[in-house]
Amino acid sequence: MAHFVYIMASRPCGALYTGRTQDLGARVEAHRTGMCVHTAKYNIRRLVWFERHDCYETSLRRERAIKRWRRDWKIALITQSNPNWHDITSQISG
Repeated sequence: MAHFVYIMASRPCGALYTGRTQDLGARVEAHRTGMCVHTAKYNIRRLVWFERHDCYETSLRRERAIKRWRRDWKIALITQSNPNWHDITSQISG
């Protein structure tokens, strides 16, 4: 089963949220409907980066590592693959 590590944002270089899930589509929808306190408070609704992992442990280590990163490193990670910070929800598969 696939595991996803993802970053959502309120706007380009705005508030960020890093998370991990097995069902990325459902998790993004939960953020958008306000079911998550932090993302609702800061209006974080845009999926700007994600990566797929085949192993739970690998995804857990990656999420924890990214959460410890400095903000500018997270911004660089997002900008490298999504320079305009578009919502990439349509790219979710599997």
